[in-house]
Amino acid sequence: MNFRTIFNILSGLFVIMGITMLIPIGMAYAYGEPDLNGFLWSMLICILLGGPVWLMTRKSKSLTNKDGFAIVTFTWIFAAIIGAMPFYLSGMIPSITDAFFESLSGVTTTGATIIGSSITSPHLPHGIESLPHATLYWRSFIQWIGGMGIIVFYIAILPLLGVGGVQLFKAEVPGPVADKIRPRVRETAKILWMVYLGVTVAEILLLTISGMSWFDAVCHSFTTMPTGGFSTKNASIAYFDSATIQYIIIFFMFVAGINFTLHFHALTGNVKSYFKDKEFLTYFSIIIIVTILIFSSISSVNDSWSEQNFRDSLFQTVSILTTTGFGSADYELWSHFAQFMLLFLMFVGSMGGSTGGGMKIVRCMLLVKYAAKETRRMLHSKAIIPIRIGDRFISEDVIRNTLGFFLFYLSIFALTTLILTTMNIDLESAIGASASAIGNIGPGLGAFGPTDHYALLPAFGKWMLAFCMLLGRLEIFTVMVIFSRTFWK
Repeated sequence: MNFRTIFNILSGLFVIMGITMLIPIGMAYAYGEPDLNGFLWSMLICILLGGPVWLMTRKSKSLTNKDGFAIVTFTWIFAAIIGAMPFYLSGMIPSITDAFFESLSGVTTTGATIIGSSITSPHLPHGIESLPHATLYWRSFIQWIGGMGIIVFYIAILPLLGVGGVQLFKAEVPGPVADKIRPRVRETAKILWMVYLGVTVAEILLLTISGMSWFDAVCHSFTTMPTGGFSTKNASIAYFDSATIQYIIIFFMFVAGINFTLHFHALTGNVKSYFKDKEFLTYFSIIIIVTILIFSSISSVNDSWSEQNFRDSLFQTVSILTTTGFGSADYELWSHFAQFMLLFLMFVGSMGGSTGGGMKIVRCMLLVKYAAKETRRMLHSKAIIPIRIGDRFISEDVIRNTLGFFLFYLSIFALTTLILTTMNIDLESAIGASASAIGNIGPGLGAFGPTDHYALLPAFGKWMLAFCMLLGRLEIFTVMVIFSRTFWK
């Protein structure tokens, strides 16, 4: 492997992340809050560690596929370590395990938190709302950076990756196929980030007009667009008790769950590209159908067919399908059918090329089409039956990759659930936590539902779920290849 280039990119990450801490440092100073020293020390450590190494390794070479997998995996791990520094050094999260869990949950846009009640976090008597402004901003910011992708951000601002950027782009961008909007991967990365930034600014403005403070609007926009779900309030979006705010966030969660390539085509005048895309039509249909089913289920229980019930049904459907994880209601109080539908959505996820997690709708479509193809082959064994989605024919390589991904995904979910049950965690909670972690969702079921947290989970369980979050965000193969014997030969 080209260790010089790998060290160059990783050290550059330290410097860039250190510089971004200037904003929370300014906030902590302005508010006179106790996390100032934690951010100052974190920035100094990042710059003093990363700066010299970056200068010494500047003459780097192009990357191979093997280098690309190593860089992407270790970039996300180091990003989580850097993100955890201010939490730990400021004393806001005094446990290394908890600080890393919170940070990795942020950068992978999972949104699972260990910040709980006064019992589990006695130094934070009011839970999340006890955190200083700078720390709340940092939690949101690391989700925003992780949403579009740290490597995609790196490619957009730095030319040093050269042709190796293609390997990194393919390894990080979610979905079975990484679409390039432009022939040059750096131009594609810039366009993706421009769209991402533009939509984020639009949401900030709309939330502010609707009654949120500027601070809350920025933090919630930073966690809506990456489909992350961290909130500045213990009750999440339910705290604001505003239909307007909830519908705005529903819209932007919906937008974040769409392939960003389609957004670019729409901005360049081709709005019809949405409705020509089979995956988008499936995505939209799932939202409509599941919302109606959940609304009918929870409304029939108490015979209350209210707008509030419809809004909560729509909000939680979009929130879970896009893997954002915001909460407008405690869905654990809903019917078992409604909870099962949400569990089903945790596995499906949003569109490929979006900021959402899960298996992705396009993969689910491929699996259904593959099953139908094999059924037809039982009758016509020699028939050549191609699989296509819309006008695009799907190659055998992509189909094999999808089947392998599906097998890995379910195996990791089952194994994680099994191990959690050995920690005296009930089956419902174990299933919810496992599905939530591998799907990068945040809230689960049972003890880890929308009004709960992960603070009481044993340390080993937190590290295991953190690993699942990383696997889910980098779509399993990018991480698992590091553990293969052939990778190190």
